[in-house]
Amino acid sequence: MSSRFIPAMCLSLVALFNLTSAFADDTDVSHPSEWAQPVEVRYNLFQMSPTLYRSALPDGAAVPLLEKLGIATVITFLPESDSNWLAKPGIERVQLPYRTNHVDDADVIKALRAIQTAETKGPALMHCKHGSDRTGLMAAMYRVVVQGWSKEDALSEMTQGGFGDNKHFKDSIRYMMQADVDKLRTALANGDCSTSPFAACSMKNWFKSAHVE
Repeated sequence: MSSRFIPAMCLSLVALFNLTSAFADDTDVSHPSEWAQPVEVRYNLFQMSPTLYRSALPDGAAVPLLEKLGIATVITFLPESDSNWLAKPGIERVQLPYRTNHVDDADVIKALRAIQTAETKGPALMHCKHGSDRTGLMAAMYRVVVQGWSKEDALSEMTQGGFGDNKHFKDSIRYMMQADVDKLRTALANGDCSTSPFAACSMKNWFKSAHVE
């Protein structure tokens, strides 16, 4: 993929922060075909791949559309219970709450692993409240870690893809810029919960194993 929307391949953190204002108006931008394509404006629903969709919080009226799309799993990043709208048997629901201003590698690995697991069962939908912030970060990390996109291309899609208000992307951009993609990819492949053996989840697993032994 080309990086025609971001001229420099290595952008400083300050420059990336400026993306949130520089890309505020993307009405004249011709989006690449590789970017997520709109499906239903009402739910900010986009298709990222044949097996992955992203959206804002759906409601009961969206269920027939999800069935038509063959959605087998819905992954929510919201902390509150929002399952009342999804009362359809056969659609699995996974809740992985997190906040972009407190996101760490363990959150990302957990989300990416859940997405990959869901995709083995059929098309999956991930969402938050508006479909731009929390969903945007995980979508970008999926692009980079799983699909092999560059950070620049993933950030371009995240900020210019037409997913809504992008003024809250600073935390996501900050995380993406410092994230070690190779370590994330290795941890994901190895079944590790984090890139660090000193992460809370890693220590918990270690103590659990030590106790069993």
